[in-house]
Amino acid sequence: MRRTGWVLGAIALVAVTVLVAVFVFTGPDPDSPVDPPGPPGTGPLTVVSLGDSTLSGEGAGDYTADTDGKDGNWCHRSPHAMVHQIELTGVTESVNLACSGAPSPHVGLGDVTQYTEPSQAGQLRELVDDHRVAAVVVALGANDDPRFSRLISECFTSWFLDQEAPCSDKIKQDWQRRLDAMVPKVVAALEDIKQVLKEAGYERSDYELVLQSYASPIGPGIPEKWRNLNGCPFRTEDLQWVAETGAVSLSDALRGAAQQANVRFLDLSRAGVGHEACSGGDDAEDEWFTRFTVRWDDLKDVERASHAVQESFHPNAAGHEQFARCMSEFLATSDREAACLKGEDGNLHAAPAAPSLTDS
Repeated sequence: MRRTGWVLGAIALVAVTVLVAVFVFTGPDPDSPVDPPGPPGTGPLTVVSLGDSTLSGEGAGDYTADTDGKDGNWCHRSPHAMVHQIELTGVTESVNLACSGAPSPHVGLGDVTQYTEPSQAGQLRELVDDHRVAAVVVALGANDDPRFSRLISECFTSWFLDQEAPCSDKIKQDWQRRLDAMVPKVVAALEDIKQVLKEAGYERSDYELVLQSYASPIGPGIPEKWRNLNGCPFRTEDLQWVAETGAVSLSDALRGAAQQANVRFLDLSRAGVGHEACSGGDDAEDEWFTRFTVRWDDLKDVERASHAVQESFHPNAAGHEQFARCMSEFLATSDREAACLKGEDGNLHAAPAAPSLTDS
């Protein structure tokens, strides 16, 4: 019995000696650099936005001097833009590459310029030299075949000219064709973003890539007295179509693009309900979108005059704050899809994704 105990003790002593030797000879060199977890490279953990006006900050005001018309650059990037308000564990910097009016090809790779700026994916390629990208938030597609902003302008024109038929009657005729034509362009841009990060040494698990859709800036609840040039000059039929069909079907198509590109998707189509432009009537304090807006000083300058109403019907600073709240919640989960919906506290939250039109 004593002999057996002695043998077991000797074996244990040998095992400990071997473990110590392994640690000493194969353990990490305290003087050698250790790769930080997550994205490769050097620099601060960063969240980046790519896309068009809904992410650049159009409507939020205080645009950076270099994107407020300088040398023809009208990207209208704002310090109040959503990306600068996203909260994500470990992330200490935010970079806004989105540009107002940008179509999908400008977000992707290629020799495409928007307001004098080169490819956004190309700019991302330069950014990863000294930033570790933890998340990329993308909003695009509306400036492709759907021409969503232009359609809203056409509905304004329809009201102004007092045309017999609502502008939405014409839009309906080929709306689905436009959405179908948009999808492959969005997918191609998303693939370019992934390719840029892959070439920089990123594994797909090193970063989050989210495609978000668009919130309707207007809705049918606008008081009659504000459906004019003082606020929101639209017909009720067109307001209803934009909010209940246009924005929702656009989101449905973008969901399909996200699935094809295998990226996460955040549905904003119903995010603005109750807070659309002019919905507050005489009190605009709780609105998350700009009303019909004219920068009167720009009308005095020939080169700036054509951009004097560019801010109209875009998320304002309060809207960007709400969207950032929802995006932050979504990024903190592992969910593939979610929808931004107002909670009991009056703020937007990431909720289970609403069913698509094709599912209903």
